[in-house]
Amino acid sequence: MQHSIVFLDRSTLEANLRTPSFPHTYKEYAVTSPDEILPRLEKSTIAIINKVPMREATLAQLPDLKLIAVAATGTDVVDKAYCKSRGIVVSNIRNYAFNTVPEHVFALAFALRRSLMAYRDDVRAGRWQECDQFCFFDHPIRDMTGSTIGIVGFGAIGKNVARIAEALGMKVLAYDVFPQPGLVDLPTLVRESDIITLHVPLTAETKNMIGERELKAMKRDAILINTGRGGLVDEAALAAALQDGTIGGAGFDVLTVEPPKQGNILLDLRLPNLIVTPHVAWASREAMQILADQLIDNIEAFAAGTPQNVVEA
Repeated sequence: MQHSIVFLDRSTLEANLRTPSFPHTYKEYAVTSPDEILPRLEKSTIAIINKVPMREATLAQLPDLKLIAVAATGTDVVDKAYCKSRGIVVSNIRNYAFNTVPEHVFALAFALRRSLMAYRDDVRAGRWQECDQFCFFDHPIRDMTGSTIGIVGFGAIGKNVARIAEALGMKVLAYDVFPQPGLVDLPTLVRESDIITLHVPLTAETKNMIGERELKAMKRDAILINTGRGGLVDEAALAAALQDGTIGGAGFDVLTVEPPKQGNILLDLRLPNLIVTPHVAWASREAMQILADQLIDNIEAFAAGTPQNVVEA
């Protein structure tokens, strides 16, 4: 069988994509709007997507489609229940961001613990030049060594965060929805951590898992980092907590709606203890290439009749 492969949003992946090793045709588009999906996937057997929505109304009109290869870990854009009922395989990418996400976590953590953004802004504003001594101490500076990091979600990425933290001389607390030896419960982690970092998928159970109650239970100088998924944290509650000093700071790489074309409450804040980056924690060049290679591995495995990294409904 000769497969017809279409990549609907190639611009989301800045990496080399090797040619699959089986007979096929291939076409790619930089971006695809919802009304372009059907004409572009007509008669296609394999669709590669990242964030293009694949819902029942669309899938019902694509009788030849056999595989949706998601070029990401998250598959919430795919109607997986309908795919299962139709025999459409959904595959995703796993364990590719094991270096890049932890590094981003610690980049945010170091910047916030040492008030780098606040001091940078003060230097730009001429504060240092006006000092009568060699430095000034207007913003808190805290060491990583000896502090406690709470890791919510103790999979491959969470474990790599722990490995780095231990190398820095930090105490590690971890929580996961799946029981593992040595883990703590979420209230204990929230209460005792100096830094909390989130690494769980967005589900009905994890939506707003960090809300007003959890924020009030955190230490007053604690930092909250989210490189997992937008929606894990109640953003309105976080904005209030940052403004009234309930917590020490926050570093977010994800928001509930991306891109935030209609704005976001966190983006309205101009605070030195809040850093928001545009969902790039996963996107080192090295990680993107691992992702791209695994994407083709998934497609080749499917074509060989042994699909891998299959996502169930």
